Amino acid sequence: MNKATVTLRSVLFDLDGTLLDTAPDLAAALNHVLSSNGKQALPFKTIRPWVSHGGLVLIKNGFGITEDDSQFDELRQQLLDYYRNNLSVKTTLFPGMADVLEQLEAAGILWGVVTNKPAWLTEPLLEELGLIERSSCVISGDTLSERKPHPLPLQHACKLMDCDVTESLYVGDAQRDIEAGCNANMPTLVALFGYIDEGDYPHQWGGNALIESPSAILDWIHKNRITASPTI
Repeated sequence: MNKATVTLRSVLFDLDGTLLDTAPDLAAALNHVLSSNGKQALPFKTIRPWVSHGGLVLIKNGFGITEDDSQFDELRQQLLDYYRNNLSVKTTLFPGMADVLEQLEAAGILWGVVTNKPAWLTEPLLEELGLIERSSCVISGDTLSERKPHPLPLQHACKLMDCDVTESLYVGDAQRDIEAGCNANMPTLVALFGYIDEGDYPHQWGGNALIESPSAILDWIHKNRITASPTI
């Protein structure tokens, strides 16, 4: 079936750097651990591109150490403990994302989250922001035996929403997100408003389009897919 004739039934989002701007709270967590261990806090603009890669990369880059370092596990636990207690101090939907979700819901298009963030952080965060009851599925990094870039999380999300991968769309800001979508044979959009590093080459990731803002998701849907409602 030609993609242009497929009814869009669901949109899936990566969490950090795509649906939510979590960088302020994760940067605060890293700087707390740095300061607590006698290190100088880092500028937000330095930390922001690391956020999509999780706590491991935050500690690696923040302290300039590897996972083999004797302090690594303890420092990572300090980061996670602080972050768990400060999940939504400054975290918000990206500007324009609230309207995207509202328009998807109005059109009868389901939306969900597929992230590599562990469930014990993902679910409380979405709950604190009033989003978990609105989402049709939440797949975390430890929900299944595989995580992105493996296609299984996206395939499982579609199964839960009772739609085919060709009837869904995945939006993410990291290469593994786009690889996961491609591996699942699902259309993908690269969120350039997310946590893209200077060393990243998103135009080479193989996504269907690069988008500069959340509103561009609706533009792409309007131009490329038949939706469940004429409201988009």
